[in-house]
Amino acid sequence: MFTSLMLLAVAELGFRLALAWGLRKQYDRRLAIPDLLALVLLVLAGLPDWLSPIQFPFPVSFTLGAVLPDLLMRMI
Repeated sequence: MFTSLMLLAVAELGFRLALAWGLRKQYDRRLAIPDLLALVLLVLAGLPDWLSPIQFPFPVSFTLGAVLPDLLMRMI
């Protein structure tokens, strides 16, 4: 069985890939997030509420799904 964490990450990953494909096909643009910003977003999403310097509204799985394509494409 899939957990809600995995399902949310997969849903966001699919949305992100569809958005990137649509932008590339329609406008010939690439959707990319710098590595440092992606890591900062993941760290902010992973921090507990009492330790976070700013309130970050998205859970880790949503953030991971949003930045995972950029992090994987940098490694390939």
